Amino acid sequence: MYLFKNHQSPFFQIVYFPAGKRTTVSTKKKNKNEAMEFLIKFKNSLSEKSQEIIIQENSPTITLSQFREEYISYLTPTKSTKYISSIKYSFNQFVSFCGDIQLPDINNRLIDKFITTTFARTPRGAHLFYRTLKAAFNKAVEWNYISVNPFTKIKFPKLSKSFPAFISESELVIILSNTPYQYLKDIFIVGFYTGLRLGELVNMQWNWIDFFQNQITVKCTDDFQTKSKKERIVPISEKVKSILISRFNLVVNQPNEVVFYRIKGRKLHQETISKQFKLSVRKSNLNEMIHFHSLRHSFASLLVQKGVSLYIIKELLGHEDLATTQIYSHLQQQNLKDAVNLL
Repeated sequence: MYLFKNHQSPFFQIVYFPAGKRTTVSTKKKNKNEAMEFLIKFKNSLSEKSQEIIIQENSPTITLSQFREEYISYLTPTKSTKYISSIKYSFNQFVSFCGDIQLPDINNRLIDKFITTTFARTPRGAHLFYRTLKAAFNKAVEWNYISVNPFTKIKFPKLSKSFPAFISESELVIILSNTPYQYLKDIFIVGFYTGLRLGELVNMQWNWIDFFQNQITVKCTDDFQTKSKKERIVPISEKVKSILISRFNLVVNQPNEVVFYRIKGRKLHQETISKQFKLSVRKSNLNEMIHFHSLRHSFASLLVQKGVSLYIIKELLGHEDLATTQIYSHLQQQNLKDAVNLL
């Protein structure tokens, strides 16, 4: 492969010999140094294409269901049961749609049809399948089952955006009045005033809490991982502190014991707490869209309405990306109006 230039064109040409046949490609460059840069990039692109062909030829054959089982086995030690369930469900829906075919036989057209058909029935479900399977097929590329992830070529339809449901402090009081047990009331209050996820609350141990610094360190343990796999510090208000102290003084507690329980020494089930909260919401005749995660939304919404920066709220909630926190930005509009009214 080399450069040459003749009187027929003002541009340098690349001469190379694919399969022994002389072929030329114009660099569209008049300057020799620029043409050399083009030549280097051209060589690299040919090398990448050759590598893809080699990977494709050497890739072991594997069906969609076989890959599903291998992928789930790979993730199970590090991911939550809920996340694994969503992966299984996504794969099962995809296999049901296209059959248990070989991975290399899955193309853009098939995926596009799957997403479009599912989106017409359940937009949120289609989005879950798209995200989950796209991540899985990235791993299939790493494992040399396929050379290119076909999901990356698919443009997902836009989802309609709705503001998250949240409650006010007065509505929290109503919910608490319809909650039968003190341990549930304590969880609901701490969830509302810390923004902790339900999984973080039921796994919280006494060694997470520093009463002198007035803070909770959300920790990763052998049997619990935070969503981001990172620890974070959440300051606690006097309301939260008083609840934690009262629970601490109930009985003798060890550092590695959980803070919230119905039976001492036995960890609570997230599904049970979530259902109990929903029952209290219904007894209170509040919006049916309110669920336990709404307490986390309520914490963020309350801070926004108090004028707290989204950047600070991002850190308190443990969001990886500010874009996630910006779902609360619409609540800043009143703050902006109040600021202008001061003029």
